[in-house]
Amino acid sequence: MKVPVILLNYNSSADCCKCVADLKRQEGVELEIIIVDNCSRKEDASAVEQLATEQGCTFIAAAENRGYNAGNNIGLRYAANKGYEYALIANPDMEFPQRDYVRRLIEEMEARKEVAVAATDITSPELVHQNPMMPDPKGWLSSFNWVKGILNRPAKETPDFIGDYKSSHVCKKVSGCCLMVRMDFIKRIGFFDEQVFLYCEEAILSKQVEQAGLKMYYVANLQAVHRHVKSTKGNPRKRFKAWISSRLYFERHYNYQGFWNHFMKTIGWKSYLAVFCTGDYVRSIMQRNKQ
Repeated sequence: MKVPVILLNYNSSADCCKCVADLKRQEGVELEIIIVDNCSRKEDASAVEQLATEQGCTFIAAAENRGYNAGNNIGLRYAANKGYEYALIANPDMEFPQRDYVRRLIEEMEARKEVAVAATDITSPELVHQNPMMPDPKGWLSSFNWVKGILNRPAKETPDFIGDYKSSHVCKKVSGCCLMVRMDFIKRIGFFDEQVFLYCEEAILSKQVEQAGLKMYYVANLQAVHRHVKSTKGNPRKRFKAWISSRLYFERHYNYQGFWNHFMKTIGWKSYLAVFCTGDYVRSIMQRNKQ
């Protein structure tokens, strides 16, 4: 079986180079590596295009940067037009130590026709687990959880939003840094929701799977590494506002539980923005709250 792997590049040509080399070592499966450049700097876009030419990858340049979902949709539409059954979406900063990673992930989906999205154990280089993610709360109290940050509690080895990573199981939500999707499902929902530029894509996809009557599946015995090098790209305050905006969009369109519940959530998230989106402190909370 031939499977497309979609890498969305934004000024990450060095990461793309490493990821492509890793993917080229995959065994037991034929891959078409699709690199979508999301309007990177000219020199970075040129480097990625040259990489694609040298390594036999497909290169697609986005006409404009409309965000994570829109960028990945370019690759997904290409995959749909070619009739692919599955597609692996991976951030350029992913590493795949297991050479049968893609093949075995396909086998997991082949064995479970009700699964629309599958993902695996993903860790940071420091072995902090990033999958599976806990489902998003429906109640409004969760929108005030940021208050706990005032207490300056020490970080846990495994964050509160991560579930049981030791056993394979049907789950509610997975990280968007690396996941496999069933193309029939993607076409059925009209591809990823492009109304969010960045952030909360995982939460939205989780609800789309649920609304379609399908499932997400977490595979514990397959591992990938997410290096996720900290970046200073963009204005931190602007990025945090984007996160709040995406969160409110998700709550309104995918997690709506009535007027008063949504009203309290809006107060909670906007208070978060007003209280914490000042000074350098925003840099520390962005990492904790990016979901």
